[in-house]
Amino acid sequence: MIDFKPITVNDKQIITSYTFSYAPRDCDFSFNNLCSWHFLNESSYAVIDGFLCIRFRMPNGRPLFLLPLGKGDMLSVLHRLEEEALQEGFPFYLQGTTQELREILDKSFPALFRYTVYRDYANYIYRRQDLVELKGKNYQPKRNHINKFKKEYRYEYTSLTPELIPLCLEFEANWKKSHLQLEQESLAAEEEAIRFSLQHYEALDLAGGVLWVEGKIAAFTFGSRLTADTFNVNIEKADIYIEGAYTMINREFAAGLPDDYLYLNREEDLGIPGLRQAKLSYHPAILLEKCIAQKQLLTKRERYEGRGLPAVENVL
Repeated sequence: MIDFKPITVNDKQIITSYTFSYAPRDCDFSFNNLCSWHFLNESSYAVIDGFLCIRFRMPNGRPLFLLPLGKGDMLSVLHRLEEEALQEGFPFYLQGTTQELREILDKSFPALFRYTVYRDYANYIYRRQDLVELKGKNYQPKRNHINKFKKEYRYEYTSLTPELIPLCLEFEANWKKSHLQLEQESLAAEEEAIRFSLQHYEALDLAGGVLWVEGKIAAFTFGSRLTADTFNVNIEKADIYIEGAYTMINREFAAGLPDDYLYLNREEDLGIPGLRQAKLSYHPAILLEKCIAQKQLLTKRERYEGRGLPAVENVL
C-alpha cells in the first residue's frame, strides 16, 4: 500500500514545489484548498517516483486521484495508483483538466477509460488586466456599477491583514445569515473552510483585500498563488445590499496584485444559476473544463491479452 499522508499546513513547501512548476491552472491544486477542505475530502498526498500524487476520499470511501504532477515516467505511477484503488476494492478514478487528462490516458490506455465532464466544476480563468481595466463594450455594465458605487458611497480599500481576521469572520457569519435560500449544509462547509484559511492566514501565505463603506466592512476576498503566472481567488464575499460591492472588491483586488500574475482563477460556479451568470459576465479568457476518468475493469482474458496496454507485464 502507498503511504498517503494527510495534507496539513506544514506540507506547503513540498506540495507547492510541484504545483507551482507542473500544475495546470486548476483550483484543485490550490494549496489553500487542499488544506482548508481536508475535513470534507480527506485530502492526502504521496510522492511516487518523482511525482506528486494527491488523493481525495468520496463520501462512500472511494479514492479519487488527481492527475500526478512531475516529470518522468507517469505510466508506472498510474499503475501504482490503480493497484492502490483495486486493493481497496474500488475502480480506478482520476480527475483532471479534460484535454490534458484524455490526451495522457488515451495514449497509454486506448479505450480503457470512460470520461465524465462536469460543467458545474469548470474553472473561470480571467486575464488579470481585463479585470483591472474593464475596457470595451463587454465591460460597460461593470464600469457603470463602479461609477455608481463611487458616487453613492464613501469607501476605502485596504489589504487584508491578520488583525482584520476577526472582523472578516464576523462579516462571513452575517453574510451566511442573509443567504438562507442556499443550502445551509454547503454554507456551513464553506464557513469551516474560510475559518481554517483565515486562522492559518500567514502560514498559508494568503493575500487578501477588504472593502470598507462608511467605516464598516462591505466585502473581503483572499487567495494565493496557484501557478507561476496565476493567482487563485479562494473566497470573495460582499454585502448584497450594497450595489456594486462585488464589482468593486473584484477590481480593487486584481489591481493590487503583482504584475507577474497574468491570470486569476475565480474557481467554479457549482451549477448555481446566479453565480454562473455573474462569472460569465466578466468574460473569462479560459473556461477550464474538468472531468473524471474511470478505468474500465477487464475480464481475465482481456488482462492476459493486455488490451489497450503497452505490454502485458505492465498489467496490474
